[in-house]
This record gives sequence, C-alpha cells and structure tokens, in this order.
Amino acid sequence: MIHRRGLTARRAAAAALAATLGAAAAQAGDAPGSCAAPADLMSIGSALPHVAERIAQGQPLTIVAIGSSSTWGVGASTSARNYPSLLEAELRERFPNLAIRVLNRGKNGEDAAEESARLDADAIAERPDLVIWQVGTNAVLRRDDLTRDGELIEQGVARLRQGGSDVVLMDLQYAPRVLARPAHAEMEQVIASIAKRDKVGLFRRFEIMQHWQNAASHGDSPAMIGDDGLHMTDRGYGCLAADFAEALAWNWWTQERVTHNPADARVAGLRGTAPPAAPFDGRP
Repeated sequence: MIHRRGLTARRAAAAALAATLGAAAAQAGDAPGSCAAPADLMSIGSALPHVAERIAQGQPLTIVAIGSSSTWGVGASTSARNYPSLLEAELRERFPNLAIRVLNRGKNGEDAAEESARLDADAIAERPDLVIWQVGTNAVLRRDDLTRDGELIEQGVARLRQGGSDVVLMDLQYAPRVLARPAHAEMEQVIASIAKRDKVGLFRRFEIMQHWQNAASHGDSPAMIGDDGLHMTDRGYGCLAADFAEALAWNWWTQERVTHNPADARVAGLRGTAPPAAPFDGRP
C-alpha cells in the first residue's frame, strides 16, 4: 500500500488492487484443480462505467445478483456459501477501502420470463451500480425453442440499462443435466450475441467451468457439481465467486489504464504488468 500525501481515491484504489492482483497472479494454477481460468475466458468484454466510477471515487458499490437456483445457492452447505455472499467477500478483499454490497435476488426454478417480471422490484428499485443476471439454464432444461427467451433477455437488459446500471450476463453452468439438453449450445450463443450486440458484460461460466473440469481431470480436487448433476457445490460456488471478482477487478483496471492518467497505474506499481485479459480498447 502506498502512503503518500495527496494520493487520489483513484490511485488508492489502484494501489490496493495492485497488491491483490499481484498475489492472485502469483498463486494462479499452483494446485491441481485450481479455479484459475485462462485470460480469454476471464474477460467480461464490455466496460462497466458505473462500477469504474464508483471505485475511482471511493464510493459505495451496490451489486444485485438476480437469477435462479444457482444464484440463490442450491447445493451450498449454508447461505454464506452461495456465490453472491462469497463474491461480496472476494470484492472486499480486492477493494478493502470500499463499502460493497452484493444483494442476492435469486429464486429457485425461475427462467427468463419470471426473472424479467421482477427486474423492476428486485433489481432496478435498489438502484445498483451493477446487475449480474444469471439466466438460461432453466429454459434449456424445459424446452428447445428459445426464441421467446432471447427476446425476454434482450428486453430485460434494455430495462436494466435504462435504470442506470451496468449489466453482466452470466450464462449456463457446465453440468451433466445441462449438457444432456439439445438446446444448451444455442442458449450459449443467444446470451453471447445479446451481450455483444447490446454492449454489456458477459461472464462465460459454462466455458470457465468446463476448464475447471478439464484441469481437475489431471489431479484430485473436490467436485464442482453436486450429486444431482446440476447444482454447484461449496467448491464450485467458491471458485465462481473468486473468478467473477477477479474478472471485475481486471475490467476496472483495464478501463482505468485506458481512460485515465496512465501514471495512476505506475504509482500503483502496475507498470509492466499485463492483465490476464485483453485491455479495454476505449470504444463504447
């Protein structure tokens, strides 16, 4: 940590983040079954300007996680082990000077139609800086025609953005019951296309979890998916939260380096350190 008179909130945030990201980079992949993922999978893609501004100003950060059972935390041993609770802890570790809240608005069994119907009450009403929408799995488990689901997701993204929030879509989990359904690849493409077209973030949970499984095949590690073949375990939720926090931190860092004074990164000790994902190119 840099102690220097007149250090801006932006530089203080960069300094704190430099230390945590450096430690994470040093430890990534050391153990068999590590939840670390490759750089290209960890990139959220689009900039998150509201999140970046709150971090830069040292202001409180509010995140709403909306979705179905894997947001609520089915399969976790306690409510403290669901991914929103763990994500809050991971982000506080990376940004220790910020007041951070992650609100869990998951409901078991819902899909895009039901989640879209409660976006106003459960997400927009909280006036969050970021909404993470985990979506798509239950639609794939129930039907093969995803036309209406795609329309609802796109409409929901538009409403969330109009409400003043950054948005990150989280796609399907990599799990046996999902893989058994013929529409899972189509839903992956639907979600990715919406994120790209509407310039919102995408957290590629499916591909990241696939990477975890491939890594675990080379050594012993706790299971990421439970005995039901669908829901995540404590280990899975923990890795999901850690990777998501890392992705958000790098997204902020790359924006900061491009959109503000590059000296901020140097003061934070970040000169010569490349993020694991491609830097944000400054385009809207």
